[in-house]
Amino acid sequence: MAELDIGAHCRVEQCRQRDFLPFVCDGCSGVFCLEHRSRESHSCPEVTVIERLKSDSHTSYPCLFKDCAERELVPVVCPYCEKNFCLRHRHQSDHECEDLEIPKSRMAATQKLVKDIIDSKTGETASKRRKGAKNSETAAKTERIYFQVFLPKGSKEKSKPMFFCQQWSIGRVIDFAASLASLKNDNNKLTPKKLRLCHSTSGEALPLDHILETWIAKEDCPLYSGGNIILEYLNDKEQFLKNVDSYLE
Repeated sequence: MAELDIGAHCRVEQCRQRDFLPFVCDGCSGVFCLEHRSRESHSCPEVTVIERLKSDSHTSYPCLFKDCAERELVPVVCPYCEKNFCLRHRHQSDHECEDLEIPKSRMAATQKLVKDIIDSKTGETASKRRKGAKNSETAAKTERIYFQVFLPKGSKEKSKPMFFCQQWSIGRVIDFAASLASLKNDNNKLTPKKLRLCHSTSGEALPLDHILETWIAKEDCPLYSGGNIILEYLNDKEQFLKNVDSYLE
């Protein structure tokens, strides 16, 4: 009677037992008996690979820059100092690389050479530059004008001294004054009331598009440096401020 060819031999060399109901490993696809069916029992190569991947996933590389606690999954080594850093400190300038060369003296020499060439072409001397700088500074000072600005009723402060440029528009003067005094300024929005600059004598609200200098040169009721001026919220129909004296008391 012929022997029935049923089952398969265990692939473990030391075993080779024939099992009629063999087990197939889902890792290496090998055939094993009941005793060697687990991956560990037949030293499945798949287990070794998985364990290596697990161990590698926990490996990280610390940044060696001072006080930095960042770590990366892959090494980021500086090719100059050969130290490991995080992505944020990978460049030489970012980690203050000890092998970083800063050619300060050469850069300064180049800048001086360029400056000398420009000076020689324009014929400008050091004394002329200083004189020009002083003239510019003097011109800037003469364009400034000083006012004691009285703030809207209900403000924390009654008034503040401020300097303005005579070439500014009244609208720009208001914006600048509101910023210095931390006042709410919605002049660029559709609001019932807007911040206006008013004459301290006549109470007239100065037009926003007028230049400040035109009111200094005005023949009747001019503004003058060292004088008073008033900031207040007015609606579009109000062209004059009421009770001017109450602000100046």
